[in-house]
Amino acid sequence: MIDLYYWTTPNGHKITIFLEETGLPYRIVPVNISTGEQFKPDFLAIAPNNRIQAIVDHAPEDGGGPLGLFESGAILEYLADKTSRFLPADPRPRAEVLQWLYWQMGGLGPMAGQNHHFVQYAPEKLPYAINRYVNETNRLYGVLDKRLADRAFIAGDYSIADMASYPWIVLHERQQQDLAEFPHLKRWFEMLRARPAVQRAYALAEAINTAPVVSEESRAVLFQQTARTSAGA
Repeated sequence: MIDLYYWTTPNGHKITIFLEETGLPYRIVPVNISTGEQFKPDFLAIAPNNRIQAIVDHAPEDGGGPLGLFESGAILEYLADKTSRFLPADPRPRAEVLQWLYWQMGGLGPMAGQNHHFVQYAPEKLPYAINRYVNETNRLYGVLDKRLADRAFIAGDYSIADMASYPWIVLHERQQQDLAEFPHLKRWFEMLRARPAVQRAYALAEAINTAPVVSEESRAVLFQQTARTSAGA
């Protein structure tokens, strides 16, 4: 059994998509990041970066005690190895999947996340910041569109690279991106959106987070933390 410490963000959706695709038994432990639950000591013991999501595997392959992990890319890689699915064992195709997984972790996710912040949440509209991150998101969409021009999926067969990137493309309108400009990316996006496991993952999110509204109080929790205020809060 996997305990999934989860909230309804793109990084959270990555893991529920994987778990739904594989049928690996799991239990959702909601961590409402808008109310500061990510700063509780029991969660910080698993995820010291106070970000969702995290997992605890109660049946790790080594037969030892429960194993906790944080960081969505590391979790996807771990679960793929655990199940022998969606990440090739052969070194060359494995490297291809992992480089695109890390591309999402180091590029698409952080840049789209800053896009969300300055476009949607920042109390002051800063044109330079908005243009910077909207344009960089657009550039990354272009990279992915070019990659998908001659292939169905990002790295060979359907893999954790696709699962990692898809939730960030779901929010393309919020990111001020028009998928019509990226025909190969749009085709891929619509194909993934039609997968039953993806649909189940997003239906689960709607049932867990019924009021996804950022208030002034939650804005302070989400965006104004420092090392002092977040340590063991």
